[in-house]
Parts: sequence; C-alpha cells; structure tokens
Amino acid sequence: MRFLSPAIRQRNLCLCSEAISGQKLSGVGDAWCACATPFISFTFYQIEKVTRKKVEKQKFETHILKGPYMKHPLQNRWGLWFYKNDKSKMWQDNLRLITKFDTAEDFWDHVKLKTAVMMQKNSDGIEPMWEDRSNKCGGRWLITLAKQHRHTELDHFWLETLLCLIGEGFGSFSRDICGSVINIRAKGDKIAIWTSNAENCETVTYIGKKYKESLGLPQKLVIGYQAHADTATKSNSITKNKFVV
Repeated sequence: MRFLSPAIRQRNLCLCSEAISGQKLSGVGDAWCACATPFISFTFYQIEKVTRKKVEKQKFETHILKGPYMKHPLQNRWGLWFYKNDKSKMWQDNLRLITKFDTAEDFWDHVKLKTAVMMQKNSDGIEPMWEDRSNKCGGRWLITLAKQHRHTELDHFWLETLLCLIGEGFGSFSRDICGSVINIRAKGDKIAIWTSNAENCETVTYIGKKYKESLGLPQKLVIGYQAHADTATKSNSITKNKFVV
C-alpha cells in the first residue's frame, strides 16, 4: 500500500469526515458538500511516523446507518393555487388548488411549474379570497411593476416574496401572514403579501418595512398597504393606502 504524506492524509480525512456529516468544509469558503450515495461503513487508516524505520498503524472504523432521504420541514403548511381567467365563470370557480406542501424540497419541486399565482398559509379549508373568514379583516402590501419590467424584475420579486413567506422571514410577525398573490395584467403587474389584521399597525408596518428590505427596494420608493374592505368597496380604480413605508 502506498501511504500519503501526513499533510495530504490529514486534509483528506478532514474533507471526507466533514462531507459525510454534511458540515461546512474547512478552508473551502462557503462551499458545502453532501454525499449523493449513502455509505454503510467506511474505514480510515491513520499513519503516524514514529521513527524513520518504524510505522505504527491505527485503524478507525465509523459506521453510518442507512436511512430514508430526509426532507427539511417548514414551520407551516402552504397551498399553491392557480387562477384560470375564464370570464364565463365566477371568480371563485376559476380557482384551482395545485398542491399543498410543508417541506423545502416540495416547495422547489412545485415552484418550478411557474403556474402558481397564489400561495396560502395553512390552506386546509381556507381559500385565497378576500371574503374568506381568515382574510376578510386583513389587507395587502402591494408592489406594482410596469409591464416593461416583466422580464427583468417580476420573476425575481415573486420568488423572493415566496421565500420570505415559507422561511418565516418576518420573525414573530409571520403569524399574521396569510399568503401572497401575483397578478399579470396588460397595464402592469402586481405582487402582494396578505396579512390577517389590517388594524394592527405595528405588525403591518414591520412586515412592510421588512418586505421592502428583502426585495432590495430603494428607501425613496414608497409602497402602500390596502385593507381588503376598502378595496372591495372602492368607488373607482384606486384604493386609498392605509399605511405606507
């Protein structure tokens, strides 16, 4: 057997053991290593040079139990919805639930479809409608994009919005999050985050500031929060903002 030099041997042991455990590799910046194939057992031979003529060999065996593929659970369960714009049907009849998920892996599997226009938290028995009991007292933070930004900013903002939600990016205030909606319109596109209580000034304001920061929007750009009740009873195409940040 050809023995490796102590320096190379020590580095290989470090890389191999850390790759098996899934930890960050030392000396490799922010890179991560994950094993594609589970190991049942492996053996390390550590060679220590005692004298020029004598080599002592110590054998170390580590066993890794073969187990099922582990997914990363989310704090909440979410539903992805699709809206088919069929003008011959009622608005509610155009809603279709695509899937429900509660792990990060399942989120990425379904978000690739690019067919979801709504994401609702804890969607069992709850529909992404203003009239639903879980939404009717709430409102929305609204981001409006001109149609010329559709191919440059829209996908990025929508993905960042979804990641804020499933990652509980608003801390303890995430409990007031209901979901998010994207609307593709001829005049311009809209992305909104829905909250459950439009009267909770502290919570709504914090979510708005954090959302604006997460999207990387400039401070001078103002975004508004609209209560669902005001939007439902508006007399024209413009809804008055209840809060702005």
